This record gives sequence, C-alpha cells and structure tokens, in this order.
Amino acid sequence: MTLSTTRSRPSNVSSALARNRLGIPSVIFFVLSAAAPLTVVAGLVTTGYAVTGVTGIPLAFLVIAVLLGLFSVGYVAMARRVANAGAFYAYIARGLGRPFGVGAAWVALIAYNALQVGLYGAIGAAAAPVIEQWFGLHAQWWVVALFAWAVVGVLGVLRVDVNGMVLAVLLLSEIAIIVVFDAANLLNPAGGQLTFDTLDPGNLPVPGVGAILVLATTGFSGFESAVVFSEESKDPRRTVPMATYLSVAIIGGLYALSAWAMTVATGPDRIVEVSRAEGTEVIFNLAGAHLGGTVVDIGHALFLTSLLAAMISFHNTTARYAFALGRERVLPAVFGQTSPRTGAPRSGSVAQTALGLVVILTYAVAGWDPLVQLFFWGGTVGGFGLLLLITATSVSVVAFFVRQPSGEPVWRRVVAPGLAAVALAVIALTALANFADLLGVGPDSPLRWIFPSVYLVAAVVGTAWGLALRGRRPDVYATIGLGAERATALLPLQRAADGAAPPGADPADEPAETKVSR
Repeated sequence: MTLSTTRSRPSNVSSALARNRLGIPSVIFFVLSAAAPLTVVAGLVTTGYAVTGVTGIPLAFLVIAVLLGLFSVGYVAMARRVANAGAFYAYIARGLGRPFGVGAAWVALIAYNALQVGLYGAIGAAAAPVIEQWFGLHAQWWVVALFAWAVVGVLGVLRVDVNGMVLAVLLLSEIAIIVVFDAANLLNPAGGQLTFDTLDPGNLPVPGVGAILVLATTGFSGFESAVVFSEESKDPRRTVPMATYLSVAIIGGLYALSAWAMTVATGPDRIVEVSRAEGTEVIFNLAGAHLGGTVVDIGHALFLTSLLAAMISFHNTTARYAFALGRERVLPAVFGQTSPRTGAPRSGSVAQTALGLVVILTYAVAGWDPLVQLFFWGGTVGGFGLLLLITATSVSVVAFFVRQPSGEPVWRRVVAPGLAAVALAVIALTALANFADLLGVGPDSPLRWIFPSVYLVAAVVGTAWGLALRGRRPDVYATIGLGAERATALLPLQRAADGAAPPGADPADEPAETKVSR
C-alpha cells in the first residue's frame, strides 16, 4: 500500500500552519470581526424590531449569550485535547465518528462560504449611496464589491498576524463608535426619563420570540472560530478558552446594550414603528440628532469597514477549513498546502477568492439584488448552517467525553454541553419551521425548503464519502479529524505498508492518544 503522505512535496509548499503567531487579543479580533458588531447593531437589531414587532431583543441577546456560554464549556474543554483548524469537522469526527465528521465538513464549507460571499453584496449596496453622497460619483455595487474582494484576496495569502493587525484597527474603531452612539442614546432618553421596559422578561414569551432567538443567534456567527486558529495560537490551551469566553461576553453585552439604548432614545413604545420607517438608518439618524452630521459620516464609514473586517475574518476561517480537509485528504491534497513564507493556507484562500469573483460577476450580469438575494439570503442560510453545526458539536462533545472522560468534571463533560444541545436543537427546529419568515419570502416559496435541503444533501453525500474512504482509502480514513496529530497517526500505517501488518488493516495498534471513533 502506498501512502499519499509519503509522496514528495514541492519545496515551495508546506503542510503546516504558522505556529505561535496569535495571542488572545489577536484571536478575539478575528472572532469579533466575524460577528461584525456595527453591522448587527445597525442592521439585524432594527430588522428584528421591524419584522417581528417584539421589543424583547435586548434580553434575547443575553439569553443566547448564556446559551452559547454553556456550549462553550464543553467546546473549549474538547479544544484542550483536539487542536485542529477544522474545528466543527474535527470535533464531530472525534465525537460521532469519522463519516459524520466528513458530512459536517461539507456543511461547514457551504455555511462559511455563504456568510463570506454574501458580505460582498452588503458592502456594494451600502457603499454605493455613500460614494454618491460624498463624492458625487455613481458607483455600481459590483465595482465596490470587486475592490473589497481584491483587498480580502491579497490579505488572505499574507501572514495571519498581518490580518490580525488590520482587524484590530478596524474592530476597535467600530466598537468605539457603537459605544459613542449608545452613550448618546442613553443620555438623551425620549421623554427625558431613562426607561428599562424592554429589559422586562415579560417581553420574551410572546408570539415571534422564536424568530427573535434565531436572529440573535445569527448575530453571534463567528464566535466559535477561536478554535479554527488554535494551531496558530500561542499557548492554545489558554488562548482558545479565554478568547471564546471573552468573545461571547463582549458580543452579548454589546448587542444587548445597543438594542436597549435604541429603545431608550426612541421610547420603548415607538422602537418598532421607527425601525419599520427608517430601517438600518435608525442608529445613524439618532446619532445625527444628538451628535451632528460629522459623527454620522464617521459611523457610515465604519459601517463599511465593519463589513470589510467580517469578510477578512470569514475568508481566513473558510480557507483554514479547506486546509484542514486537504491536509487529511478529504479534499484534494493541494488544499492542504500552505505558503512556507507566510504560513497562510494559500490554496484554500485562492479557491475562496475565486468563488467570490464568480458570485460577484454572476450577480452583476444577472442583475440580481445584492442586498436581499446575496447578503440577506447568504447570511440567513450561512447562519442556519452554523446553528446546525453548533448543535451537532454539542452532542459530539458529550459523546467524546463519555468515551474519554480525561479527568474533566461532569459539568464540562455532560451537563453544560447536554443542556446546550437540547436548547440549540429547539432553536434549530424553530428556525426550520419559520424559514420562509427568516428569508422574507412567502409561505409557498420553494426557497423555504430548497436552502435547508442543501445542508441535508451535503451532510448525506459527505457522510457517504467518509464511508467510501473507509473502504477504499483506509490510510486517509484513519487520520480523519486528527489534524496536527496526523503525522504521528501515520507511523503504524506506514509500518503496515512496509509489511508489519496486513495491507488495508484498520490499525488497532495506533497510539492511544490518536485513537478516535470509527
């Protein structure tokens, strides 16, 4: 038997990500940038008020933050034992079995690509009117999108810490303007009196709360990506847990504060009406009334950089997923190559960049709506895919620790991830039942089942591919989900190939630390 990993590689490529380049702050910048705080505050929060009429959105963010905090307990406990840029893919492979891990990998690639590519529609649609207002130029959305695409593509093949520094500048500016806007809203309450009505728990158990919880969950998209950068982190056993917990706390607190501050400025009884009338301009119009036009212009500019930061973060995450799959030969081996100069997963990055170009040009030629049909649909579908993956990962954590307790207390092994799995499953089912509403299409639209079915097909086909690898490529199958441990796991397979064991045998003698569920 000839192992694919024994083939010589060109000298100008590597199969390892750069190590020890990201500390806790840098990982947090990647995570928070993916969440796109200003985009969520200006867009998702006001959309939630307008579409559902539910005023309990501030509490919904806090509820989801607590739930994702529960999820993170088991998630980071497993991260201390599994360092893999494939994250969800690796955890599901190690917890529920390799074939299911491959199915999850295909779902993850679709979800992250939908989130990343969808942002090109948002930045194009949002920037065009700003450019016309500021410079008197009529710019087509796709021209702006192509500019952003070029910036993201170039950064994607550079060192990961360079990307981290760019995100640090963009993200800190973005959060600063949100805090300024929130302070202005709280210092200028409607009617001259600070109100806490929308923080009343009685605002949650009402019709439409299911959609609000789904939208709130979407606002946290990317919080899980700290694990994706574990192989490039300094002291990942400390960096990943700290970055994950801090990111959930910061995102949840910032969103809840901003959603509440808007209701204070408009009056809790008028926030739905104002959101329906002004849409994403609510936060900017309130700032204009209290802070002046210059601050509003700065806010609009930072809204655009918020989208750019999210693109950079999701691009890096998607490229690393492709790298993890290529390294383990679940995808073609070329995706498992990194640049020896920068340590970036260049093949995965270039592939993601090529997909972005195809999508932008296709939408431009077809004349499709970049805001609704690219950004909104892409974000909704991608967010739903991540919700499915988070739910499956919660179950995987429990299954993993049932077999390998590893000294972890029962709270981390079973209770926290188990509670998270049940709650996330309820939210996922709610999302599925209300998918037409989430997309903003009619109840008879075929899109309500076409988009979710894409994930079902990907999971089934991916799982079937994993099973096929077990029979046709046992050397590849045996290392699925092992990530950086793959080289160690290949040693007994190499001995088998040299005659120490029957060819194609599923190695029972592999090192204990590399054994995973089959």
